[in-house]
Amino acid sequence: MQTTVEILGKKVLVEWSASADKKLQELTEPLAVEMELYFSCLIRKAVRFGGDAQAANFATAAPHLKVGFRPVMTKACNVKDFEIEPPVEDFPIVKPEAFVPKRLTIDYKAGKWIGDFFLQKNQPA
Repeated sequence: MQTTVEILGKKVLVEWSASADKKLQELTEPLAVEMELYFSCLIRKAVRFGGDAQAANFATAAPHLKVGFRPVMTKACNVKDFEIEPPVEDFPIVKPEAFVPKRLTIDYKAGKWIGDFFLQKNQPA
């Protein structure tokens, strides 16, 4: 399945597998999916699901699926940041729309939500 949503004025292609669609249909509330772009010593990307999704705004992709984007940063750069999950805060990017991903893929395997996002629309999953 797939659809396109608009986040910060940018179009994002959202694709989800048949197994993800089946699991979505079982939910009573929409699943929140957040594309997190993490700025620190290095740039890292993560897809957060459910209660872990903390984006300020979400776009509805399907009746049981909402998608958001959140750029975050750490207060300091520390090599230990890569061993554990450090606390993060919203990153006040002047033009966040420049960093909105072009494509999000979602799957549900072995009882877990799996996702990835891409800054170019035609990158392979």
